[in-house]
Amino acid sequence: MVINLLYIYNKSLNPYFNLALEEYFLTKSKDEFFIIWRNDNCIVVGKNQNTLSEINIDFVKKNDISVVRRLTGGGAVFHDKGNINFTFIKNINDVNISFQEFLEPIVEFLKSLGVEAKISGRNDIVVDEKKISGNAQTIKNGRMLHHGTLLFSANLKNVSEALKVSKEKYESKGVKSVESRVTNIKSYLKNDMTVEEFMDELYRYIKNNTDIKEYILTQEDIKNIDELVRNKYSTYEWNFGNSPKFNYKNSKKFNSGIVEVYLKIEKGKIDEIKIYGDFFNVADISDIENALKGCKYEIGDIKKALKEFDFNKYFIGISLDEFCQIFETID
Repeated sequence: MVINLLYIYNKSLNPYFNLALEEYFLTKSKDEFFIIWRNDNCIVVGKNQNTLSEINIDFVKKNDISVVRRLTGGGAVFHDKGNINFTFIKNINDVNISFQEFLEPIVEFLKSLGVEAKISGRNDIVVDEKKISGNAQTIKNGRMLHHGTLLFSANLKNVSEALKVSKEKYESKGVKSVESRVTNIKSYLKNDMTVEEFMDELYRYIKNNTDIKEYILTQEDIKNIDELVRNKYSTYEWNFGNSPKFNYKNSKKFNSGIVEVYLKIEKGKIDEIKIYGDFFNVADISDIENALKGCKYEIGDIKKALKEFDFNKYFIGISLDEFCQIFETID
């Protein structure tokens, strides 16, 4: 468990501000943090996802739902005020820190409230085999950001309708909808409570098990976070991006996520490449893209261009050989 934490109870409901706040304290501070926060209705897409492929754009426009990209990999999620988010920011020496270190205290907290939660797979928490929490991580300059969701009293219908979930993901889970794969914590509590009371209980639990001190945002913090919102988190370029013209594409479902590759091939060489997906990573995927630009479109050349990379940092749970399978059957 993390020690000597600074605690931030972030009362902002603005998703652009809240995602910017995470980046600000990850990159501009040396302290370690535990942050609790919520968003107004929004979709938060993974760092490597093709946004327009992940959201129900008609539903988003009709319901005035914000769309914002986060720093971590994984899939798109719908947030509302019935969903609680928690963030750990920690200085690290080992990039192979497991999700379990951060998930175990959350599971123990839920059990203390009578909720029989357990860790499922690499990064989820479930009750009755239904997901109540998804988690993701990233690393920047020796600091790790781990964040997760806690579905407390979320509108599960909106969770389902706001997102486009690929047929591949449905089939791999053996169920028919997002709504049937998730549930709310509130239904399993020993004693009824509001979402605010639940957040207070979470803070008290972490405080009782950790050396923790509250941190209040300064005016300088707020000014810098607002600037990050203006320059990055509220921009179309960050949240949707501009795709170059591609003439080849393929996708492959691995145990740890879907990887999509879009290519522009000129004279037998990779002129442009964009990698999308809900896979997890702790290193910037643009390193892989840049290494392949100008590379001959041959499996041997692709492997040679990537052989020096620590592949598990870029595609957790996917080997170089597995990744190269995508190039064998490009459409």
